[in-house]
Amino acid sequence: MLREGIEAALIVGIIASYLKQTGRGQWMPAVWIGVFLAAAVALLVGGALELMSAEFPQKQQELFEAIIGFIAVAILSSMVFWMRKVARSIKHSLQESLEHALTGSRHQVTALIAMVFFAVAREGLETVFFLLAVFQQSEGPGAPIGALLGLLLAVAVGFAIYSGSMRLNLALFFRWTGLFILVVAAGILANSVMALHEAGVWNSLQTVVFDISATLPMDGPAGSVLAGMFGYQDAPTVSTLGAYLLYLAVTLVLFFLPHGQPAQGAARSHSSATHQ
Repeated sequence: MLREGIEAALIVGIIASYLKQTGRGQWMPAVWIGVFLAAAVALLVGGALELMSAEFPQKQQELFEAIIGFIAVAILSSMVFWMRKVARSIKHSLQESLEHALTGSRHQVTALIAMVFFAVAREGLETVFFLLAVFQQSEGPGAPIGALLGLLLAVAVGFAIYSGSMRLNLALFFRWTGLFILVVAAGILANSVMALHEAGVWNSLQTVVFDISATLPMDGPAGSVLAGMFGYQDAPTVSTLGAYLLYLAVTLVLFFLPHGQPAQGAARSHSSATHQ
């Protein structure tokens, strides 16, 4: 939630700063309308999905949990790699899109609301699927409290960055939080595979690899924290442990691969120098 919140705060902060710098500060209410509409849509989607799952019988609830988990893993993975790709150019891209929306439309306020809405709604819907997956796979108040604290801290950090009272190395921040999120996503994937088994859809590779429930039980203090954050299982099967390790093996290799060839990097440097 801290990472998602900071992403959304950065988007809003870049737009707000650009409006202020270009003498369009009077259009800030349109930005907030877009933000609140996006938040409302995310809440409605989350509430609707939660109500739907409550109506299902046990096996269908397990299947629904698995599907939500798989969607969350796909969204989290794409978010990490998308931000890794665009982190350096996101400010320029947003300002360019904003200028196009404001000068290329006769209904500037509507265009501005729509631009902010779609930018923030993307983050909001990512958050909804992630939280649904985590809440379904965790027990107790820990996950909701963590989500709320992360969101509040993100709002504070976003405001501090916008006001200029805080400098944050965004490249480093997104790199380390991206790595953390990939580990979280691996846990969600493993739990989703287990939910498929409990729904009766997947019954292969159910041999228990090891059992450390006597040493580190999932319902103990440390085990419950690890289960809630990383999808820890004290007696994983071949399918759940295999899904966890295979996902991490693929995503970590892609994550640490250098993105962009030297020629492309040189072209980008030349382009940047030209713009400057």
